[in-house]
Amino acid sequence: MTIHVVSLGIILVLGARCAAQPTCARAEASDPTITVTRDFLQTLQHASKGDREAQFQVGVSYETGCGVSRDYTQAVHWYRKAADNGLPGAQNNLGGLYLEGRGVEQSNQEAKKWYLRAASEGHAGAQNNLGYMYQTGRAGRDERDAQSSNDEAFKWYQKAASSGSVAGELNLGLAYFNGTGIPQDLEEALKWFVKAAGHGSAAACDQLGRVYQHGWGAPRDYSLADRWYHMAMERGYPQAKQDLASLNEVAHQAASAVGAVHPDP
Repeated sequence: MTIHVVSLGIILVLGARCAAQPTCARAEASDPTITVTRDFLQTLQHASKGDREAQFQVGVSYETGCGVSRDYTQAVHWYRKAADNGLPGAQNNLGGLYLEGRGVEQSNQEAKKWYLRAASEGHAGAQNNLGYMYQTGRAGRDERDAQSSNDEAFKWYQKAASSGSVAGELNLGLAYFNGTGIPQDLEEALKWFVKAAGHGSAAACDQLGRVYQHGWGAPRDYSLADRWYHMAMERGYPQAKQDLASLNEVAHQAASAVGAVHPDP
């Protein structure tokens, strides 16, 4: 029996990492309130001298609008410099911009190339993203052999999860849950959902709510389902509110059925 997730999709790790810098709100490049900060200018000086970590941070700043107006073209420029200097994080982020077509012409081939370089160096996010590309057919899937793409997806999700990617843990759980590249194993799926949830994944919390609501790989338990849905909501997962409402309706119907008084025949 194959059970498919109703609405929870595989997770792609996009978004830059603004390490060693204060958290900045995202803003469009046209936002007149964004100004160049002194920290950015200092980082830019180091980047111009060939410091690959600084080049990466300048790319992050341009991608996110952190300390400077957002400019995807400049983000690509600086990520490429850091990527050419062998920095896996920059290779991963450059792959993401190619995948999304931001600041550069969209290219699955280029995205795959940069993800593969980073993944080969053990970058967990890139390993997960390669899995995503294979599973969605964006890595050049041969329609005559779709299973081989699923096998590749599963392999990279395993690597990502082992490397500490929370998205990789969730996607590995979904692979076991849906039998993607591996025979379906709901108990193994549950294990990875719990790991991902423990590491902060709101989507994994929501999926655990579904597991316990429907009894998928674990005994049905509305109380546990309610707890996981609430945790997903607290972590900002939008779908959880709808799932919780569905649970409450089902629980109410079940309680009404149990408490109903039937007249004697």
